[in-house]
Amino acid sequence: MDDAQMAVIMPLIMYGGEAKSSAVEAIRAAKAGDFEKACERIEAASKSIIEAHHSQTELLTKAANGEDVPVSIYMVHAQDHLMTGIAFVDLAKEIIDLYKVIKT
Repeated sequence: MDDAQMAVIMPLIMYGGEAKSSAVEAIRAAKAGDFEKACERIEAASKSIIEAHHSQTELLTKAANGEDVPVSIYMVHAQDHLMTGIAFVDLAKEIIDLYKVIKT
């Protein structure tokens, strides 16, 4: 794996992980009744997902242009981080809505 491939894969790992962490922080804030902070953390998580998608789009574009995009354990790990981040953000939004009902 060359440096160019790692430069695309690492942001997927980093931003996917950031999205998950921000989503968990949002849930904890909502649990404490701090819905303003929960909203801020969901916004941060959503921005991280967008950044990760930029890297993913770069990979998809290369593949669509006929370039070889080898699948490695790093690629699998990166995609796993992104999908976990997306799932956590979606779930966090629902949990926050539930806390709003419970707390108000």
